[in-house]
Amino acid sequence: MTAAALPLADADPSAPVRRSRVEREAIVLDTAERLFAGRSSRSVGMDELVRETGLGKMTVYRLFKSKDDLVGAYLARKAATVLAGIDAELVRLQGDPRAALLSVVDAVERDVTRAGFRGCPFTNVSSEYDDPEHPARSAAADYKFELHARLERLAEQVAPGAGEDLAAQVHLIIDGMYLSGGLLGPDGPAAHGRALAERLVDLAVAGSAPAPRPA
Repeated sequence: MTAAALPLADADPSAPVRRSRVEREAIVLDTAERLFAGRSSRSVGMDELVRETGLGKMTVYRLFKSKDDLVGAYLARKAATVLAGIDAELVRLQGDPRAALLSVVDAVERDVTRAGFRGCPFTNVSSEYDDPEHPARSAAADYKFELHARLERLAEQVAPGAGEDLAAQVHLIIDGMYLSGGLLGPDGPAAHGRALAERLVDLAVAGSAPAPRPA
């Protein structure tokens, strides 16, 4: 029999599927996101998660040494996805820092009004753990820091000299929208977040404008 006539392993449905490490990680993290979003990270045990992935227990534990590491990785991946989306929008709006700053609030508004929204995952998950060094708390804090850095950079372009205060105020609006939207729904106070942010931006711009020279 020639090599060309040999049956291919892929043609055998009983042959094990070989996946790369990246693919296996994606399966575990996708499963974690589905289960955590439906309930909470603490209520999902590793045995259940492993079972839902369809992977072997040792395979999952080779990827993530503990449940804590898995939860941290889940939030870190979500942070990277959210920040990448924000950055893409900031590139699109380059040259218009006011529109770029408000686009971050627009993204939050879209998030809190989507079907099945249950609050900010970074706040929800990190609040389940008391240890400030827990991977979930660290990942959530890193995300908040990166988000604030973007807000502050844009706010300083919008209102030179007042960027720090404006960024802090917009960040508080974002956190408030997530909290209110998760508890009271999109038609509650969260519905006013965008208008409030726009008002604060306009006030900051007016306050940072140079005074007119006397005639």
